[in-house]
Amino acid sequence: MSAVTIQPAPGVTLVRNVRIPMQDGTRLAADLYMPASVTDGPRLPVVLEYIPYRKDDVPLRPSDVYGPHAWYHYLPLHGYVMARVDIRGSGASEGVTSDEYTEQEQADGYESVEWLAQQPWCDGNVNMIGGSWGGFTCLQIASLAPPHLKSVIPLFFTDDRYTDDCHYRGGLLRLYYDIGHYGTAMVVRNALPPDPRYCEEWAEIWESHLEGNEPYLLNWLHHQTDGPYWRNGSVRSIADRIKCPVFMFGGWRDGYPNPPLRLYQALQVPRKLIIGPWNHNLPDIADVGPRIDFLHEVVRWLDHWCKGMATGIMEEPPVILFMQHHEDPVVNRTESAGEWRAETGWPPPGASQAIYHLSSGQSLAENEPVQPGADKLAYEPGVGVMGGLWSGGFRFGLPADQRPDEVFAVVYTSARLEHELCVIGNPKLIVHVSSSAPVIGFAASLSDIAPDGASALISKGMLNATRRESMIDPKPLEEGEIYELSFPLDATAWTFPEGHRIRLAIANADWPNVWPTPYLATSWIHHGGVRSSRLILPTVRPTGSANLPALPPSPVKEMPRLSDDPARPVWDVTTDMLTGRKRVVLSDRGSVRIDDSTVKEVAEALTAELDPRNPATASVRGEHTVRFCFPHSMLEASATSVIQATATHLHITIDLQVSQGGRTHFTKHWVDSVERQLL
Repeated sequence: MSAVTIQPAPGVTLVRNVRIPMQDGTRLAADLYMPASVTDGPRLPVVLEYIPYRKDDVPLRPSDVYGPHAWYHYLPLHGYVMARVDIRGSGASEGVTSDEYTEQEQADGYESVEWLAQQPWCDGNVNMIGGSWGGFTCLQIASLAPPHLKSVIPLFFTDDRYTDDCHYRGGLLRLYYDIGHYGTAMVVRNALPPDPRYCEEWAEIWESHLEGNEPYLLNWLHHQTDGPYWRNGSVRSIADRIKCPVFMFGGWRDGYPNPPLRLYQALQVPRKLIIGPWNHNLPDIADVGPRIDFLHEVVRWLDHWCKGMATGIMEEPPVILFMQHHEDPVVNRTESAGEWRAETGWPPPGASQAIYHLSSGQSLAENEPVQPGADKLAYEPGVGVMGGLWSGGFRFGLPADQRPDEVFAVVYTSARLEHELCVIGNPKLIVHVSSSAPVIGFAASLSDIAPDGASALISKGMLNATRRESMIDPKPLEEGEIYELSFPLDATAWTFPEGHRIRLAIANADWPNVWPTPYLATSWIHHGGVRSSRLILPTVRPTGSANLPALPPSPVKEMPRLSDDPARPVWDVTTDMLTGRKRVVLSDRGSVRIDDSTVKEVAEALTAELDPRNPATASVRGEHTVRFCFPHSMLEASATSVIQATATHLHITIDLQVSQGGRTHFTKHWVDSVERQLL
């Protein structure tokens, strides 16, 4: 079957299921969105999106020029060919896959860039754009330096797969996200067939995916410490290998707040960075505003590097950040208080530090205490529910007022600020601790305390204390021995107003975002004398070092609150008053019309349970279902993942079921037990 050509919108031609050959004979599947006149016009630059999230599921006719699929139409209308390529083993591409970001996947991306550059409609300039997985691959392939890669535009990305991704955090295993969303979802996505209307080999490809693809989740659980497995695909230490210009976007409420500033500083190529108050969504439709017309900025960038046009984008300040302010910590707010600022670079001129010492009376003091002291911390495994949900895909989860969690933490609070204090970057905690448990985590929350007492979470960081010396070689704690822990909190940009107070809360858990350590414990926070425990804040001047350029607002003026949606998601936290057992239930569902004859429905749910008297037995269950509704039939794939813990192991079961027309087509079952490595 030759490629099928469609006109999804005026001025745009869609060429479906073009085959890109790899060196080993495997063919990747691509959809090409082209200006309608490309066949008889000049050669054009190409923008590549390279991800496994199934090109066949992109709506044929998006209802709006803005939205999650907007660039497929927007970029062709501005003179670019948009190529959407399914990664090997996913969607309509041949081959199989057993993990994310493999060396083969990266090599295929390199070959895809070079193949696109050689096509008769391409002028030799290939760019990459993508969010989340697509942002990762932008940087991974850029580090391989394909000759025809002109620039990359990563959004909401990481440069370090162990320290700053959705699997581990400070050496602690993330809990709800991989089971309740991403890990289980990928089992389902990789079990869905190509669209047979555009792929004559659809049955062969589908069956090979069903038989050969493996859950990524099992690999993540078998690699609990840092090492070569996680270094593959992490560009943090090889940023110098990236030779093309980079335009980065990030969000303070996204799951990846740390990589953008860090990578900006490490890169040695022309680069720009915009970080807004956004969650894990595009800057024009993010659930948390203010939103910007980011596709306008993307085209200015591409026109500069690919067409030599005088757009002025590289004469503007390279770093633009949104400074957040205190506001009522409402979890479903749709706007953030604050303002934009611009900097000439990073670190900005005048950057400094403010040091606050942990002191007796649970205070944060500017003067280092002379007298030693210690504060008792009882391990409450269920603390953390007010901190919001790690934002890597769910459309909800902002932090609430922290005071209910702070009851179960050791809290250090400053005096009222006499002057405004502006913070940009990663706060850092250096703290001396001892514990009765051989394995224990420490989670630090930085908050802005309003005069009425409301505690607004700014940033959080944590460390599995067994990883105090190394993320590669953990060591248990000895009871009664005092250890110095040093770890960063998440990057942020925040203005503390005069009259507010700074608060640091230290707890031993962050449930359900990370897995609770198995042993009940009593810990001590030591300070004063020779134990200098302190919070270091990266401070900047009240105004930026550069004039702020115009940032056109998104045409999407306001996002509706989820509480106003009749089909709103569920985020339910309960405690059994008789047993003390805690439960978190999350669920969401939605649907999208792919074309006139196909509707895709998605439903996902998670249940996490915890007995605070026995945290070793924590459990989590995730479910993900995708259903395609056709005029006379239905296709459904569903996966369930369960982890039941003991003090020594994580026991995992994963079940996949695929049905067609109401009859079972395929099933597969995985069972594994993984020893906890001081986790």
